Amino acid sequence: MLSLRNAFNPGEVAEFLASVRNFLGLDADAQTPVTAEPKIDGVSVSLRYEAGKFTQGATRGDGREGEDITPNLRGIAEIPQLLPQVPEMPELLEVRGEIYMNRQDFLDFNRRQQERGDKVFANPRNAASGSLRQLDAEVAAQRPLRFFAYGWGEASGLPWNGQKQALEMLRSWGFAVSDLVRLCNGLDDMLAAHQAMETARASLPCEIDGVVYKIDRLDWRERLGALARAPRWAIAHKFPAEEVESVIEDIIIQVGRTGTLTPVAKLVPVFVSGVMVSHASLHNEDEIARKDVRIGDAVLVRRAGEVIPQIVSVVKARRPPDAEAFAFPQHCPECGAPAVRETNSGSGEESAARRCMAGLTCPAQALERLAHFVSRNGFDIEGLGRKHLEMFFAEGSIRHPDDIFTLQQRDKGALAQREGWGEKSAQNLFAAIDARREISLERFLFALGIRHIGDATARLLAFHYGSLARLRAALERIVASAADNAATEAKTEAAALSLPGMANSAEVSEEEGFSGEDWEALIAIDGVSAIMAEPLVLFFSEAHNRAVVDGLLAAGVAVRDAQAPAQESPLHGKTVVFTGRLASLSRAEAKARAQQLGMRVVGAVSKSVDFLVAGEDSGSKLKQAQALGVEIIDEEEWLARCRQ
Repeated sequence: MLSLRNAFNPGEVAEFLASVRNFLGLDADAQTPVTAEPKIDGVSVSLRYEAGKFTQGATRGDGREGEDITPNLRGIAEIPQLLPQVPEMPELLEVRGEIYMNRQDFLDFNRRQQERGDKVFANPRNAASGSLRQLDAEVAAQRPLRFFAYGWGEASGLPWNGQKQALEMLRSWGFAVSDLVRLCNGLDDMLAAHQAMETARASLPCEIDGVVYKIDRLDWRERLGALARAPRWAIAHKFPAEEVESVIEDIIIQVGRTGTLTPVAKLVPVFVSGVMVSHASLHNEDEIARKDVRIGDAVLVRRAGEVIPQIVSVVKARRPPDAEAFAFPQHCPECGAPAVRETNSGSGEESAARRCMAGLTCPAQALERLAHFVSRNGFDIEGLGRKHLEMFFAEGSIRHPDDIFTLQQRDKGALAQREGWGEKSAQNLFAAIDARREISLERFLFALGIRHIGDATARLLAFHYGSLARLRAALERIVASAADNAATEAKTEAAALSLPGMANSAEVSEEEGFSGEDWEALIAIDGVSAIMAEPLVLFFSEAHNRAVVDGLLAAGVAVRDAQAPAQESPLHGKTVVFTGRLASLSRAEAKARAQQLGMRVVGAVSKSVDFLVAGEDSGSKLKQAQALGVEIIDEEEWLARCRQ
């Protein structure tokens, strides 16, 4: 279950439509029917039906693995337990939708909670989420939860050919579907639907925070496919964020996992879009200077995308007379090491971020990296949250990632005796750790916390190299080549200066630059740039980073080889380069189709390329392929092979 990209203004919605037309090779004025649906502010769930019977339900989780909440979903009246036995009903159908609470139901529920002395919730979404995670299904059944269907996932066959038709059919089968859904033709119609829903927002019984646009035609959606984290055929157009005034009590500096010093405003607590906000990011020192933010200032606060609190502007008319410009620290507040702004070796531009140079010897970076390591897209260890990590880190029992996987054998029953713990909670934590001893390559790479290697890039690297061993071997060859080049240059300089032994001090650094066949193959991966690749190589060039990886493997962590993201085909595992203009499909669609077939798409021609697809006006890549003896095929042959 992928998430959605967000649009915050009409220009970004227009860009979405243009990107769809470009991808499909449609004319700029081509009709592209789009559904506009209210974006319910609730919890996304998936409902599995087999032979019309509800068999399982789960939360979205991280998009691939969610939490089984079947018993709690059975108590929601708007979720049918049996679907009508009609001829068009698929044998297997996964219905997707949103669990939510109406405003009035939420207020009544919170009042009852308060009367009983139980927990009250900040907003309907939190109440819905907390209710779904109740261990007792009977308690969950007493909560006023509702359900709207908005789509589908896996199905053995689809009796509809468009989104609007699908929603109408789901409604006829007993699912609740929003009455606000409308079919739009063109940008003006979409924006009119957005305006209408924004106007009606306050009077609706449930919370909505935007409008979701979806390409209606399923054949187009199949061609469009998805990016790493979101479908190309849908986007959420968020409503303008609410702005509320508060006062900055202090500006504190947080140190992130890569050493970045991030200024955070401590605010007088204030409700913004239904959530109590007491802190807001100020991003970096340039942003502080640009907005001239000072301690004591009155400021306007909003939640970007209804999520992240940010300072919009300073109310300078209310500035205290003694407010002074903020002096950004030149040293890390956690360890005292110098904090510098790096210069991009390619552009020569100074980075906006100031970064602590101490690396993992800085306690803040070590703790943040551990938190990233166990985060949802990393090892996702349930029960090992920030508070527990801080405790283990402070006492020295978890300082490095591999310490997590040796914690139980070193613990010897001590954790169960600690205040706030017990035998059951300690065993639950150890069981959660054991459950994550096997992990996919892409999650493993993400968990390492390498700069610029997010989950999407980690997935590309995992698919391209297939295994941790092959990836490490390629990176080590790049490092060895760079070290050899550095040693040669140092030896030449030493000879010229009559300084014997200089070559022994050669090291791989960010200034050296990389080259060679393995480096070219790495940056040729479609979606991986040199900016992403450099930190990856540098990470594995450091002995203490390699020791972290080896320590995890020695502690019993097994990294699964990557699996192709598509069904097997004769093209599976092949490497392809596209060049020139294709007639029947766009370059983006051609690349997406290749990846769906399990192929590796690269941007440069080399001996490792299996074939080059040459369109009209092919240039230098065609000549390079001819010189290297790479197989060259035209668009017609490429499409024929795709159909095999």
